[in-house]
Amino acid sequence: MPLQTIQDLLSKHRLVEENNHRQDLLRHEVAESAAHKQLMVELHAQLVRLDPAEIATVLDELTPEELFVVWGQIDDSRTDEILDEVSDATRDTLATRSNYLGAACVVNAFELAQGRLVQTTIESVEDLEGIKPIWVDLVGTTKADRRKIGQYFGLELPDPEDLTDIETSARFYVEENGEIHLHSDFLLDREGNSRNVPVAFILYREILFSVREEELPVFRLQRLRARIQAGSVSDGMDLLLDLYAADAEYSADSLEEIYIELGEVGKKVLSETMTDEEAAQTLADIAEEEDLNGRIRRNVLDTRRALTFLIRRKLLSVSQLEDSQQILRDIESLDGHTSFLFDKINFLMDATVGFININQNRVIYRLTILSVIFMPLNVIAGIGGMSEFSMMTRNIPWPLSYAIFTVGMFIMAWITYVILKFYENRQKPRK
Repeated sequence: MPLQTIQDLLSKHRLVEENNHRQDLLRHEVAESAAHKQLMVELHAQLVRLDPAEIATVLDELTPEELFVVWGQIDDSRTDEILDEVSDATRDTLATRSNYLGAACVVNAFELAQGRLVQTTIESVEDLEGIKPIWVDLVGTTKADRRKIGQYFGLELPDPEDLTDIETSARFYVEENGEIHLHSDFLLDREGNSRNVPVAFILYREILFSVREEELPVFRLQRLRARIQAGSVSDGMDLLLDLYAADAEYSADSLEEIYIELGEVGKKVLSETMTDEEAAQTLADIAEEEDLNGRIRRNVLDTRRALTFLIRRKLLSVSQLEDSQQILRDIESLDGHTSFLFDKINFLMDATVGFININQNRVIYRLTILSVIFMPLNVIAGIGGMSEFSMMTRNIPWPLSYAIFTVGMFIMAWITYVILKFYENRQKPRK
């Protein structure tokens, strides 16, 4: 078994190291040059005989200390094939002490070619060599991944989740070395789980770096447009403005969906009847749309602040300034829609609560009718229970007397009901 053979060699390797620690310096050097090197030669020879899938199976069974010893004896020409076979946990462990990135992260670099963006998937820092990206997009990266990418470009990439606690006024700033930092929230519209996702932007040496924890529709849309439309972007700042423009468009699309959903809710609310169960579901639907509308308003507000910062710091060219002002006008138009939707949501909420109150009033009305009907019956029943009634009917068989008494109670209840309905019909407005 390859695994058992390699584990035996690793056990011998540990014994050699333990013996070396107990020996003096001279003897340690001799042992190091003989026993240790011999074991590494044997380990390398064993690995050469195995195919990538077999090596991956062995690596997945090793401890982190053993893993790095074995990994050091693998030929560089085979590492990519082996990394495709190992588990995510093994790859993440190797990434901590190598130039490889974690398995969970997604890093893409985009460079211009004939006016269009060309995408390169980055799995190792070495993949960045030989390309000149204008956009490096990082999704789901760990601290170690961000440190490796940052060291390659000579900057520090932040964790976007750590920026959520920073005051809004401190999320946009320019470093002394020229780094432009912006922290923005982008809308993620998912049914039942809409939220704002923080994204950290750094513009450095005309390269845009974007760091976030999950994929966003706005970024997918921007990648698609830039690959198809030639000349749409020329540098990192153009890309940043296009992302903000796409975010405003995405917010507008979400507002249109809210209009459609509230239209369906309005049909239910304006119907003649609505049960309590239907009203409860309607309230839940309205609350969901209200939450989404609030997130859209917050999202466009954040985008406006970012664009205002870029304009105020005079970081845009003439054409970029015109584009940013057009985005601000689009955002201004969205504000009116969000305000209108808030008013409509409040109206539908009040109307739904009104239906619930009407249903409750109906129940109380029925209970009132019953109490009025039974009120005279209680008086008659009280009389029937008196001794005087027994004295008055002592010459009549008791089954007959009580039967006549019961029929009389029903007649009294019917008369009371007829009188109540008569007055109810008189109070109804004539058509």
